[in-house]
Amino acid sequence: MEKRYIESEIRNDYKRLTELLIEKKLTITTMESCTSGQIASLITDTEGASAVLKGAFITYSNEAKVMQGVPEEIINQYSVYSKETASAMAKTCATAYHANIGIGVTGTMANVDEANAENSTPGQVYFAMWINGKVQAYELELAPQPTRFMYKLAVAKEVYDAVIKLL
Repeated sequence: MEKRYIESEIRNDYKRLTELLIEKKLTITTMESCTSGQIASLITDTEGASAVLKGAFITYSNEAKVMQGVPEEIINQYSVYSKETASAMAKTCATAYHANIGIGVTGTMANVDEANAENSTPGQVYFAMWINGKVQAYELELAPQPTRFMYKLAVAKEVYDAVIKLL
C-alpha cells in the first residue's frame, strides 16, 4: 500500500519535535537541497524555535554544498545523490553551527536533474542525521507525489520519523 502524507499531521509532528528539542535543550540545524529549507521551516513554525534552530543552509547546487564545506571529493566519488553526501552535509552544518543535531538532505523529486543526470532518479532521496558526533544515513524511494510541495513534505515526514527514533 502506498504511504500517504498528510500536511496537518506532518506539521503536528514537527511541533512535537521542536517542543522536545526545547525540553531537552538540544540544538538543530539543516543543510537541505531538494527540500529547499522545508524542514527548517517546519521547525520554526513552533513558538520558541529560536532556542533550538541554530540556522540552516539551502544548498540546491553542487557548488553551494562545496561552498558551505561539503568536500568536493565526496560528491565526485559518490555523486551528489548518495548517503555519503547526505552524511557530509549533516556533519558540515552541525559543525558550522555547533549544533547537537545536523540534518542533511539531497535527492531528486519528480524529474531528472539535468546537472547531475547520470545519478538522478526521480523520487530517490538520501538524508542523514549527525547527532552528537554519530551519523546515521538513509536512502528513500518516494512514490510519485501530486506536487513538489508534497514531495518536500513527504521527505520531511521521513526525516521526522528517523530523527524521533534517535532522540
